[in-house]
Amino acid sequence: MIAALRPVQIAYHVPDPVAAAERCARDYGWGPFFLLEHIPLQWSRYRGAAAEFDHSSAYGQAGEVMVELITQHNDGPSVLRDLYAPDETGVHHVACFVDDLATALQTQRERGHAIALEARTGTGVDFAMVDLSMTLGHMLELYEPGEDLRRFYAHVRKCADGWDGSRPVRRLRT
Repeated sequence: MIAALRPVQIAYHVPDPVAAAERCARDYGWGPFFLLEHIPLQWSRYRGAAAEFDHSSAYGQAGEVMVELITQHNDGPSVLRDLYAPDETGVHHVACFVDDLATALQTQRERGHAIALEARTGTGVDFAMVDLSMTLGHMLELYEPGEDLRRFYAHVRKCADGWDGSRPVRRLRT
């Protein structure tokens, strides 16, 4: 029996994360959202080749799961463009924490799944997206949750507890 992957986040591709965050807060009570613009990456590979991935995301809480609202700023091929045009909206990926990213990716390769993105954030967090679009209709994001990432998830969750709906979007500096 394999270890279950437990989703910690659902991500939606959106044309405008600020407008989407305001709408999600107003219509669903999700939030508040923390916006990171032009998220810096140390490096990224799209389907094995070096590629720029200029993106912004807003992160908020929806009950037990984090919600990410993500958009891409450049026109190059990417995991976002694999599923959505710039003006389209929809579920893009489900994110899961893993104990060992290299082992998790090897397991996905052995199952015949393509690794669509491998990257490292400016703060040193390695992550990857596995293309499950033919079986689940979206990507699967995998990453090892270091202490900084766990703190961020806890902060977003804590801010959602008892949130009164004010200031649905809060900009963070990268």
